[in-house]
Amino acid sequence: MPRRVTGIAIATLALLAPALAAAQETVVVPTRVIYPGQEVGADALEIVPLRRNLPNPSVYALDLEQVAGKVARNTLLPGRMVFNAALRDAYVVEAGKPVEMRFVQGPLTISATGVPLQPGSAGDVVRIRNLDSGQIVSGVVMADGTVRISAS
Repeated sequence: MPRRVTGIAIATLALLAPALAAAQETVVVPTRVIYPGQEVGADALEIVPLRRNLPNPSVYALDLEQVAGKVARNTLLPGRMVFNAALRDAYVVEAGKPVEMRFVQGPLTISATGVPLQPGSAGDVVRIRNLDSGQIVSGVVMADGTVRISAS
């Protein structure tokens, strides 16, 4: 004889569903100490299941792609969840190391050598000193290590 699902069973399943889903969520934790300024390699990370519900899961790294290849801002301890704010993108340009500056407008391209006054990741706006003129300008760091200057 078939069993009937009662309202109590449905209500119980509805209450347990969030807990079951949370039990299947995972977070990223380091397997060794990672110090500030060190690049985080995938070999130093592992995925572990959550034991409890997180109040705000968006502040934690939930998969390896969010962490691997980034640089630690703070010390990351083994077995502790990684906060997204404890990571930054690797710098593409370093302060004091000459790079190529490019001004591009339509078919016109002007290149010069400049020295960034601050480090920057791809997409960051940095101040840079033109070595020829001594002028300080701002530009956007490109992924290829150049700095694109725009008309001001």
